[in-house]
Amino acid sequence: MTNKVAVAEKNLHDTDMAMNIYDLYHRMENNKVVLSFKGDVTSELMTSILQIIEQRMDDMNEAPRLRKKVYNVLVECLQNLYHHIDEVPSETSKNGTDRSAIFMVSLNPKGYSITTGNYILSEREDSFKDRLERINSLTKEELKEMYKEVLNSEGRSDKGGGGLGMIDIARKTGNKLNYDFATLNDKYSFFSLNINVEEQ
Repeated sequence: MTNKVAVAEKNLHDTDMAMNIYDLYHRMENNKVVLSFKGDVTSELMTSILQIIEQRMDDMNEAPRLRKKVYNVLVECLQNLYHHIDEVPSETSKNGTDRSAIFMVSLNPKGYSITTGNYILSEREDSFKDRLERINSLTKEELKEMYKEVLNSEGRSDKGGGGLGMIDIARKTGNKLNYDFATLNDKYSFFSLNINVEEQ
């Protein structure tokens, strides 16, 4: 009797898992997800992601102008993740820290949406938010001037860049940077960014 119960519970667990995976698949289909990833962003991963997206857009016969714009913004987003993820303590990681990020590319009615998420130190949140708000407030010409100023300044961060990537994303898309900070505790927040890339 005990064996039968154990087998029944296992079958129920397997069925639940299959349904959960199907539900995830269904949601990704409905949201027109082209690619999603969670984990540590490495240089090898960035190369692979860019190759996959190029192939996917080629398969979908996307216009060259849109393909180029998506590719360029994607490079900036991935480099931003690669250089600016803050480590958080982790009990499951071998070295006791976690540098995981999430990354997703999906279709929208006018083009593509690129969504990223990563941990940051709470002490960096206010200055980061101020920089994003300033970028969102500027015109195309003002963004161009800001890009030049940051490029020529000596106050670039030790992780590479001084907000150049975000400025460049705003310039290339012509859209506002949609972002959010979720407070995890007094030391860490989770930063999410959504970029819409359109052909025009």
